[in-house]
Amino acid sequence: MKTYSAADVAATSPEQLARLREGAAEDYAAWIRAAAELGLVEAQTIYGQMLLDGVGVDSQPEEGLAWFKRAANADHPMAINMVGRCYENGWGVPRDDTVAAYWFRLAADRGLDWGMYNYAHMLRSGRGGVTQNKAAALALYQQAAQTGHVKSIGVVGRFYEAGDVVEQDMARAFDCYQRCAEGGDFRGMFHLGRLLLLRGQKQEAVQWLVRVPETSTPAFLKEANVMLQDCGFPALYEA
Repeated sequence: MKTYSAADVAATSPEQLARLREGAAEDYAAWIRAAAELGLVEAQTIYGQMLLDGVGVDSQPEEGLAWFKRAANADHPMAINMVGRCYENGWGVPRDDTVAAYWFRLAADRGLDWGMYNYAHMLRSGRGGVTQNKAAALALYQQAAQTGHVKSIGVVGRFYEAGDVVEQDMARAFDCYQRCAEGGDFRGMFHLGRLLLLRGQKQEAVQWLVRVPETSTPAFLKEANVMLQDCGFPALYEA
């Protein structure tokens, strides 16, 4: 693996860094590591993610979490959120929803869209020692949605479709799903397609429904089949 000195990192132009990012993942990871070790907080967060995902380096969740914590201690919002994600999912550490909720709230309080989204999940379900409060959860989803956070837009749509906390508003739910789908989220694509089916617009629905498996999780495909059947339509996905 190529190595980079402090002088190399300092001399790297934005254009050179862009080329590194587009090139061999191992070379980019080496530059990011060098920058992280120099104390660049953004690089520490990126390197933590690379270690978590095994991009350009061997997958080492424990090391990834250590870098996230280092950046989080410097008050980097995404690193704070990712510490929460590690505890929520057991990445490099035993699962602990209570600790995850603590970090998600810190990220949310700093205005991070993903932090708001993740802490809203805790409020919605009452996980992590958080008192269940769906109204507060919706408020956070809406706050994140206002920043353009695609997944939050879709969840707001679910609240309006169900009439949960708010008055049912199918037109608003449809609009949320459409924006979510157009933003590339598989859940948004599915729910938009499902509502189009219910409207009798089969051709338009299929255009969205067929795209869902491209990025969906297997677990969601199973849920999607159940939702289709509950609406009177046949299961569509192999899961």
